[in-house]
Amino acid sequence: MGVDQNSYRWGYRDPNSGAGGTLEGFDIDLVHRIAEDILGDRDAVQFKAIPTDQRIPAIQAGRVDMVVRTMTINCDRLEDVAFSAPYFRTGQQVLAPKSSPVKGYDGTLADQEICTATGSTAYAKLEADKQAGRLPESTDIRTTVPNQLDCLVRLQLGEVDAVVTDGALAASQAAQDPTVQLKGEAFTAEYYGVAMKKDADDLVRRVNRILVDFRKDTTDGWQDAYTKWLSATLGADASRSEPPPPNTCARTDPGPRTPGPANPHNPRTLQTPDPQPPPARGDRWPTRTPPGR
Repeated sequence: MGVDQNSYRWGYRDPNSGAGGTLEGFDIDLVHRIAEDILGDRDAVQFKAIPTDQRIPAIQAGRVDMVVRTMTINCDRLEDVAFSAPYFRTGQQVLAPKSSPVKGYDGTLADQEICTATGSTAYAKLEADKQAGRLPESTDIRTTVPNQLDCLVRLQLGEVDAVVTDGALAASQAAQDPTVQLKGEAFTAEYYGVAMKKDADDLVRRVNRILVDFRKDTTDGWQDAYTKWLSATLGADASRSEPPPPNTCARTDPGPRTPGPANPHNPRTLQTPDPQPPPARGDRWPTRTPPGR
């Protein structure tokens, strides 16, 4: 499983859990749930830390079978990998020092240097808005880093003026550093999904069914994981983070419809594959032969 090990409350190592630290967080709980259903053992999983810009290459090269790493579903990525139905909703926000004149994603970003992760939806949004004139011409978006956490480090060192990333991640980073804060409201809608190989249709259906069960579970499911890991940074009300049902696919350009969850900030909206009944709980994989590690 490709995961993050540097995103506080999502996928990070607990420094108090001994040598090396145990991976913990919302995404890690989901990984354990997937492993329990498919492999019959929640701990029968091999974690591989994947940088932000290596999520898709790691899947394509077969280094991991899935990526569960705060990964936004969008049309461009669906050209390269398959996604499950969405399991979390968030939106892009600005993170900056409390003393900064930046007020949000607006004209106050003029003459500011912004950091984003390479290959992230945050950078894609900034680039598109800069080209369309929706950002001040003097806003500098050239600083990109392999891992999103590197942006926080640069912000702390004074090397950049602001960071743009998913609000769910930014809120956790603000909780780690009391000198920074979220500026303004979310200005996109982002939906996280589990990424897999493009032709892994059976596995996608299996994971979709697991996500349905995860949402329905009232004792050790989605709500419990949210309360445990994210309520302290995102608030006790989880309703804003619950993903909506998939929308009908519509394309503004000719061509076949593309499967995947909705992203209202792409000219094409998307539709997730219909969940199918999975093999019996405990079967290792839909084919009974686990993919290569």
